Amino acid sequence: MTNSPTMMMVVAAAFCRPDGLWLMHRRPENKQHGGLWEFPGGKVENGETAPIALVREVREELGIVAITDALRPLAFAQNEGDRAHPPIVILLYRIDDWTGEPIAMEGGQVGWFSISEIEELPKPPLDCDLVRQLFPRYVENS
Repeated sequence: MTNSPTMMMVVAAAFCRPDGLWLMHRRPENKQHGGLWEFPGGKVENGETAPIALVREVREELGIVAITDALRPLAFAQNEGDRAHPPIVILLYRIDDWTGEPIAMEGGQVGWFSISEIEELPKPPLDCDLVRQLFPRYVENS
């Protein structure tokens, strides 16, 4: 038996402003999928639930405060992994209420986009899957 995980659990946030724009985070160039746009979030650490991990991640990554009661599960995406990387499961939550203005605390950048703009952004494969689930009417009609 090895100590490596059988899968990596990741959480991500879909922030929507009242004007209908959605927050996306551009990964720093020096990270895997560098330069691509994604829903902000990160790994669930040992001992954390997914909502607690997401609240921690958005605080660390964006400098904002979200409350676990304000999270609503939306979608998930997964891959099979490979020899170098374990399989990944991403749980996407919608967050409509938060405190603070999101900024890229760990590099990269953040931006607010319409659904059509998000569809055009270069994204990692799992975020493409999440976009198709989150905006199915738009993706099917484009």
